[in-house]
Formats: sequence, C-alpha cells, structure tokens
Amino acid sequence: MFDTMTITKAVASVCGALLVFLMGAWLAETLYHTGGHGKDAEQAYVIPTGEDDAAEEEVVEEVPFAELFAAADPAAGERLFRACAACHKLEQGANGTGPYLWGVVGRPKHAAEGFGYSSAMMEQEGEWSPENLDAFLENPKGYTPGTAMSYNGMRDAGDRANLIAYLATFGG
Repeated sequence: MFDTMTITKAVASVCGALLVFLMGAWLAETLYHTGGHGKDAEQAYVIPTGEDDAAEEEVVEEVPFAELFAAADPAAGERLFRACAACHKLEQGANGTGPYLWGVVGRPKHAAEGFGYSSAMMEQEGEWSPENLDAFLENPKGYTPGTAMSYNGMRDAGDRANLIAYLATFGG
C-alpha cells in the first residue's frame, strides 16, 4: 500500500510545512522586534491601547469618611433614598421587606422591632454608626456575608455620606 515514493512525499511535505512556519516566524520577529530577544527586547511597532492613560486616571486620593460625612448634603441623600424606599420605610415600627430606618444612625444592629433578621445579620454586633453604615452600604454582602439584602452596594463614597446624613435626620 505504501511505497517508498509515497513515504518520501509525506516526509517532504511535513518538512516543507515546518520550513514555511519557521521562515514566517523569523520574518515576523525581524519586522516587529529590534535589538535582542527575551523580556528586555524593545518592540519596533507598538499599538497604542490607552492602558497607560487608564492607569494614570485611576489614581484617586481617598478622602476620609469623617470629612465626607461632615460635608454631606441631606437633601442629596433624600434623592438617593428613593432606591432604598422599595424595601425600607422611614416610619418608626413600619417594617417593609427590610427593617424600618427611623433612627437607624446610632441604633444597635438588628434592633428594629418586629423585623425578622437573617442569621448573618443577627451575628453582627455593635451599632449602626455612620462608619459602619458606610461600610455596609458600600458592599452589603462583603460586610455581612450571608445577608438576605439583595442590594449590590453604593460605590460612590460621597453618595453614601449624603444618604447617611439624610437618615440621621430621622429619629436622631
């Protein structure tokens, strides 16, 4: 079935294909790299992607929460509370899907009367200080793993400070 000529053609085809790939790699290397090889080699042609610009823009000085809270605007927090109003109420004792938020700033955690807290929230100790509320509102699932609260969090620290300042006006 296989004779000497068929085997010779197959081996020559494989060798020829390998030669073409090696020559292509050599050509690409000469076109796109100058100098040596390895990690320190300088590229001859660089495609700008904007990654350097993005890295420079991400450097943001973080303002301490106490300063943000001192300068917070409760009126701006009132607008932000609309997202919270889907589950929380501001009337004392009026629980919704979430506990009522009347007097939440400074109140002990899991102390809203008549609300059935998740076991994860019941394990929390302390009170809802502005700093604790800030950490919780930034990432509820990170602050209290296993919480039943489905909110993903508020990323902007200024918005969190405004919201907490608004909540502090109720029942303080």
